[in-house]
Amino acid sequence: MSEAQSVSGEPGIGRELTAFQQNILVILSEEPRYGLAIKRELEDYYQAEVNHGRLYPNLDDLVEMELVEKSELDKRTNQYALTEKGKDAVLGQLGWIFSRFVTDAERANELRALVDAAE
Repeated sequence: MSEAQSVSGEPGIGRELTAFQQNILVILSEEPRYGLAIKRELEDYYQAEVNHGRLYPNLDDLVEMELVEKSELDKRTNQYALTEKGKDAVLGQLGWIFSRFVTDAERANELRALVDAAE
């Protein structure tokens, strides 16, 4: 793996991913993107520059794990899209997080408010 710290989650591929890789999957959950668009989204999130040497090896790892599909937009630009297996990995991680976070009705309502605000 390209990152040292792994994310724990439900059994399956999600627990093998780094937080950085999980963030890439979340970004691709919205829509397919080319590499530089993913880089910009990550830089907005981290409030720091994301090195090409960090991004592209992680994208390649996700493609190899069949969580992301890589296609050619033109001779210089690749597009990346979340696969069904990638969507399952994101949902598995969210399910694990939510199951730990929701400890009472108040927290469940806080989560519902977040989901409602996103719609």
